[in-house]
Amino acid sequence: MKKLLSLLCISIICIVAFTGCSGQADVDLKSILDEMNSEYDTTGLEKITDVNELNTYYQIDPNDVKQFAAEISSSADSPVEIVLIEANDETAAQNVTTQLTNRYNSIYSQYASYSADQLDAVKACKVTTDANFVSMIVSKDAAGMLDIFYKYVK
Repeated sequence: MKKLLSLLCISIICIVAFTGCSGQADVDLKSILDEMNSEYDTTGLEKITDVNELNTYYQIDPNDVKQFAAEISSSADSPVEIVLIEANDETAAQNVTTQLTNRYNSIYSQYASYSADQLDAVKACKVTTDANFVSMIVSKDAAGMLDIFYKYVK
């Protein structure tokens, strides 16, 4: 009887513990971008600070965005754009994914005709979606930056 009671208590504790861990903690995209900047050389990037600039650069409706962090290179010599967005809902996330995919395809086309050397770096990059979080990281360090992003959003 004691063993059965102990097993029941352990089961309840496990269920409560896993239930408590199932909710996603608040994610601060600006902090994630800061961590990427401290880990990788991102000097010379310009921060996008106004949600309306997402519309200017990416045709993303500001009403679809819950929070964001973004930096772009003003130099045509190197394709570097880091865009991290938490959309308001699933539909908004699909809209953001579409617009960032369009931008990625534009970057790909630009470097396909402009610089074969840079094209390899662009090919290694992608747009990702995880629930309401969407990222577009175009950088020679994209894989490592994406690992940092997923450390917080997965």
